[in-house]
Amino acid sequence: MSLSSTDIDELRQAKILLENPGLVARLSDVLGTPLEKGFGMLPRKWGQLINEAASKSIAKAMDVALKTMERGQAVGQSANAWHKLAVGASGAVGGAFGLSALLIELPVSTTIMLRSIADVARSEGEDLNSPEVQLECVQVLALGGRSDKDNAAETGYFAARAAMAQAVAEAARQVAQKGLVQRKGAALVQLIAQVASRFSVNVSEKVMAQAVPVVGALGGAVINTLFMEHFQRMARGHFIVRRLERLHGAEEVKVVYAGL
Repeated sequence: MSLSSTDIDELRQAKILLENPGLVARLSDVLGTPLEKGFGMLPRKWGQLINEAASKSIAKAMDVALKTMERGQAVGQSANAWHKLAVGASGAVGGAFGLSALLIELPVSTTIMLRSIADVARSEGEDLNSPEVQLECVQVLALGGRSDKDNAAETGYFAARAAMAQAVAEAARQVAQKGLVQRKGAALVQLIAQVASRFSVNVSEKVMAQAVPVVGALGGAVINTLFMEHFQRMARGHFIVRRLERLHGAEEVKVVYAGL
C-alpha cells in the first residue's frame, strides 16, 4: 500500500527531526559561545568517565523507566512538558555542583528521558509490553550521536538502525525469556554498550556545555531541558517511522524516506 500525502508529510517531518539533531548548535546558542570552549574545562580521561557513566545510567534507567510506565497501546499526546520540567530540575542540581555531580545526575536524567521516550512511543501506537518496543526506546538514546567506530556512511538514521538491528533483536529475545531484570545476559550487555557509545557523544556535548564557568544551576537546567528536547525529537521521528512501517512495510517507507 502506497503512502498517502499525509503519510509522506509525516515522514518528511520525521526525517527533519532525525537527520538534523543540531544539539551542539542549540547548546552553543544558549551559552553564547562555541561549545568547544568547554573542552579545556574538563578533567583528564573525561571521555572514559562519560562512557562508563552512560553505560551505567542506561542499565539503571531501563529498569526504572520502562517498569513505571503504564503498559499497553494508547495513542495520544505524550507528556513532554512534564518530563522537561523534571529533567530540568535534575540539571539544575548538576549545574550547581558541576562535573562532580555527573555520576549522580546522569542516571536520574537518563531515567526521566527514557520514560519520556517510552511515552512518545506509546503515543505513536507502540505496545510497551513488547520487549522489542522496550528496546527500541533504549535505542533512541543512540540516535543523533555518532560512535567513534562509525564511518561516514553510518551516520544517517537508517544506517544507525541497521548497525544496531542485530543487537536489538538478540536482546529482545533475551528480555522476552528473562525480563529486563536480567541485565547481565550477553545480548543485553552488548546492546547497552552499543547504545552507550553513541549516547556518550551527546552526553559529552552536554558536559562540555556545563563545564563553561558561566553555566551554574540555571544554565544546567536549561542545558538539560535542551538535552531532553533532543531525545524527544529523536523519539518522535523514530516512532513516526515505525508507525508508518507497520502500515506500509519497512522497505516502502525506507525508499520514500530516501527520496524526501
